Amino acid sequence: MVSIMSKSAIARRSVLGFAFGFGVLHAAPLVRDVLGRPAPAVRKPEHAVLLGAATAGKRLVAVGERGVIVYSDDLGASWKQAPSPVSVTLTSVRFADAKRGVAVGHGGTVLRTDDGGLSWMLRLDGRRVAVLVQEAASRRGDAALAEAAKRLMTEGPDKPFLDVHMTGRDQMELVGAYGLALATTDGGEHWTVWMDRLENAKLLHYYALRRRGDRMVLAGEQGMVFRSGDGGASFIKLSTPYRGSFLTAELPGDRDIVVAGLRGNAWLSTDDGATWGQLKSPTAATITASVLGSDGALYFGDQAGFLLKRKGDQLVALNQTPLAPITAVVPADERRFVVATMQGLTVVEDRQATQ
Repeated sequence: MVSIMSKSAIARRSVLGFAFGFGVLHAAPLVRDVLGRPAPAVRKPEHAVLLGAATAGKRLVAVGERGVIVYSDDLGASWKQAPSPVSVTLTSVRFADAKRGVAVGHGGTVLRTDDGGLSWMLRLDGRRVAVLVQEAASRRGDAALAEAAKRLMTEGPDKPFLDVHMTGRDQMELVGAYGLALATTDGGEHWTVWMDRLENAKLLHYYALRRRGDRMVLAGEQGMVFRSGDGGASFIKLSTPYRGSFLTAELPGDRDIVVAGLRGNAWLSTDDGATWGQLKSPTAATITASVLGSDGALYFGDQAGFLLKRKGDQLVALNQTPLAPITAVVPADERRFVVATMQGLTVVEDRQATQ
């Protein structure tokens, strides 16, 4: 496993290099600096490099490089920047409702908003994460967890969180690089370390986390997929037909699991991971994002710049002209999707959904 600084800095300038397994240098002193520095103002927020997006009621919110957070109240037609207390790259954002949301990113950053993304407060960073893991290892007498804590203490707060889910207004679960997995039930006042609940001795990176009721799925490096049926109290490691990294996942049905990632690999299980069938992509481009439409349809974004929709066991491109590499996809309404790319935000329409 290689060291990293982001999901990241070599391929997508900030995200996909790490996701694709490229090595990056540790940068603890730099991370400490940007953890305490507000995000810079950008002149054209719609052209910022944004890596995660979500809906907050009717509002759209996106996060990305240098701690930039932007929002739209007109279905993505125009965007404004919200203040952010950090300058580290933010990788994912989720909302429990129209007001309460969370964003995560580099340096073990966790930001919370209570006003729909207009203002944000820092709830956790990598320095505190290292202490939490160390305390959990001491309480539980877990040697592997103690070794992970030692690494976090030694290398500094340079490990990113890469995905987060909000189960309710105050409950969230987050995962990231080097096996990071934590949860809170009180909005970030207290945290529980989940790392020892997952069979991940190599501390491989987790790229995706999805939850539907008590069902959860985590996906990451080397074909790694975990499933939980009890809200994260325990996890089962699933066998998958692909050994490359999975960068995204979805839970479209009661027993359905979808994972996707490198080289256009997308796989669907309809029996909670016992068996898998491939969803065939039109290209071998890495799939970097996914989302469920309002009708439950599956959509994916890939590095070739195509928004893909599942039709049976096929993935079909909705845009004829490729965009820049896609980093995130979020529904704006029943037929339009806001797509974040390496060159900014755009709207893609699913014309078949209109019919």
